[in-house]
Amino acid sequence: MKVGILGAGSWAIALSVLLHNRNHKISMWEFNKNDADMLRSNREHPVKLPGIKIPEDIFITNDIETVAKCSEYIICAVPSQTMRSTMKLLVKSVGENDLQKIMGWVMVAKGIEIESLCLMTDVLLEEIPGLDTDKIVALSGPSHAEEVSREIPSTIVAASDNHDLAVKIQEEFSTESFRIYTSSDMRGVELAGSIKNVIAVAAGICDGLGFGDNTKGALLTRGIAEMMRLGRKMGAQEATFSGLAGIGDLITTCISKHSRNRQMGELIASGLTLEQALEKMTMVAEGVQTTKSAYLLSEKLGIEMPITREVYKTLFQGKNAKIATRDLMVRELKPEWW
Repeated sequence: MKVGILGAGSWAIALSVLLHNRNHKISMWEFNKNDADMLRSNREHPVKLPGIKIPEDIFITNDIETVAKCSEYIICAVPSQTMRSTMKLLVKSVGENDLQKIMGWVMVAKGIEIESLCLMTDVLLEEIPGLDTDKIVALSGPSHAEEVSREIPSTIVAASDNHDLAVKIQEEFSTESFRIYTSSDMRGVELAGSIKNVIAVAAGICDGLGFGDNTKGALLTRGIAEMMRLGRKMGAQEATFSGLAGIGDLITTCISKHSRNRQMGELIASGLTLEQALEKMTMVAEGVQTTKSAYLLSEKLGIEMPITREVYKTLFQGKNAKIATRDLMVRELKPEWW
């Protein structure tokens, strides 16, 4: 299988190593020319994934056309808020005939575009001429790059409207340490992978404020409830949010030392402004921008998402985190499921 990876961050590098071990032919595109040159020379990213060597026969370039033209499958691994501009660059650089030859698009970015409130696969459908959902797979679940790249057992889900394509990705990407299940609920898998990052920011705030296990357990449970409410409104399957892309990824992101979103929450709880916290981050915390888009989406659809709302106010309106917590606790009393 010839696989092109758009993006060269930690997850892209981890996937390149994993797929190389399956004897697939891998090419990787990095937007920043200096970073592409550094990766080609050092075969390692000292900040994003230190200690993981990129095999010499993985082709790394700053030329997106070259990657697209030599690939049968494309993995989309750029940050969610740059997905549309990347697709526009791809279409501009590569002829429509070459794009139609691509057999499958694998979405691994997690987020909701702020301007349009689109999920990432919707961005693909809008930007790639002639593309339909039969050629798209959303790949998501509890899968920190730091662990996948070191062959620590991990399990995720491949979701697609096209069962045969989901099975193809399952079979070609799975290894002894990386197990993939299939799903038909692409929308649910994408929503879960996006909103869990918002809850992870809240988890970091809890940790930063010194709250305990009771708080974290409640946060994860009520976070899943918010994800389910939004998912129901958008046509997703509720069971998806109890699976790997939902509760599995949520637990991992809310407790892990590798979680950039949880780290962001801790920085905010320490009293830093959003701008100050972002300056301390060396990699993108997708939950920050997804908090804004998820909040706007919940307002647009009339879905009550109180955790998301308070994280939004804390990040973007400067609300004190302790006051946000209090406001969550003293809301109108309700049954657990509503």
